[in-house]
Amino acid sequence: MAVYGVAAAVLASVESRQGSIRGLVYASGFQNVKQLYALVCETRRYSAVLDAVIANAGLLQAEKKLRPHLAKVLVYDLLLGGGFRGGRGRWKRLLHRHEARLKAELARLKVHRGVSRNEDLLEVGCRPGPAVQVPRFVRVNTLKTCSDDAIDYFKRQGFSYQGQASSLEDLRALKGKCFLLDLLLPELLVFPAQTDLHEHPLYQAGHLILQDKASCLPAMLLAPPPGSHVIDACAAPGNKTSHLAALLKNQGKIFAFDLDAKRLASMATLLARAGVSCCELAKEDFLAVSPSDQRYRQVQYILLDPSCSGSGMLTRQLEEPGAGAPSKERLHALAGFQQRALCHALTFPSLQRLVYSTCSLCQEENEDVLCLTGRSISTGTCTQLRPKEKEEAAKSSGGS
Repeated sequence: MAVYGVAAAVLASVESRQGSIRGLVYASGFQNVKQLYALVCETRRYSAVLDAVIANAGLLQAEKKLRPHLAKVLVYDLLLGGGFRGGRGRWKRLLHRHEARLKAELARLKVHRGVSRNEDLLEVGCRPGPAVQVPRFVRVNTLKTCSDDAIDYFKRQGFSYQGQASSLEDLRALKGKCFLLDLLLPELLVFPAQTDLHEHPLYQAGHLILQDKASCLPAMLLAPPPGSHVIDACAAPGNKTSHLAALLKNQGKIFAFDLDAKRLASMATLLARAGVSCCELAKEDFLAVSPSDQRYRQVQYILLDPSCSGSGMLTRQLEEPGAGAPSKERLHALAGFQQRALCHALTFPSLQRLVYSTCSLCQEENEDVLCLTGRSISTGTCTQLRPKEKEEAAKSSGGS
């Protein structure tokens, strides 16, 4: 099955910090996104266990042509996944030759560590945490439909609509095929944690955007009225941009910038599916955009969601099991970029409102950036990001 080769390639790219699992999975073009994402996440979560089993079984020594990342994916599916599903191909024959030894080494590892379940082999930081309990938020794309119509569609499919949530407890209590309307955002539907809508016809037609609630807040707070000119400074992958377009009702202009060509290509697909027609995409460094350019003379609203450590993203528990706090060096590089981007955004002459947002819990990327920016503006020392700092920030962001 092609999934094993694609999963191995994604795993290798993640470990070499070429991007996030989610971004790489969607960029791969593999049709079954859910299957690929789950396989890569779980293989990565059990990485240390798989390394030990593979090494003790001598698999790579016996099979010289087998690449380490592919071996890890195959062995995960054989021992810890749903059982190897590779049909009668060469991987089936290869694993059959080593199956008994691999299973014996897994059993020996459990005995050595005094555990009985596979999950107990994981380090504490790699075990399932609150991330798997977060509800599935779904934004109704008002460029194509409305909340009432989306709710009626789900009800016809057998879902039970529970009305508008009145508290967080209502969200935590969601189970089965029940769903709610969010208590703050009128276009945000809330489903139980494990609900998967990637194959749902409304999602595939662009009527729904799978977007976490926190990701919806920046555009809601910016609140540009229809007809406005808006800059989305670090736009890819595009969920916030599509939300801005919905708030504008496709009336006005969004200038969206990002330096990553692959992410921009994925973003263009997302925006087209969502029916966005008011957005101008540019593979350009926002810091190189001139505020005096006549194209931006009417820009009154700017959304700045820059590269950050992602320390506040619960999905990192799945994608980077056991990941600790970002290093001081990484935070310093990111904060330097964030401060200069914020300073630059504030120089646009017609600016009325700016929203600065990150996916980070670190003070260095939030309060400290705002404080330093205020001081820099007051003293006239806010400068552009130097090439070396720009490179360090991009490298530190891991493509996020």
